[in-house]
Amino acid sequence: MTSEPHRTVAASRDHVAAPADTRAAAEALKNGPRGALLLGGIAVGLLFIGWLAFYFLLFLPRGSIG
Repeated sequence: MTSEPHRTVAASRDHVAAPADTRAAAEALKNGPRGALLLGGIAVGLLFIGWLAFYFLLFLPRGSIG
């Protein structure tokens, strides 16, 4: 066994990326929110369709309670 403390590879400066240029970062992030909004919209739409299916296929055929 060695007595020196454990160092991860992530702590090495060889594995750290260089700072990004501001223009390059802005260009890379330009279309990011559009994809997230599209994915969120699809998820909410599927959830709403599922809710409608439960409502029309399970709740309405049972009739009113009372």
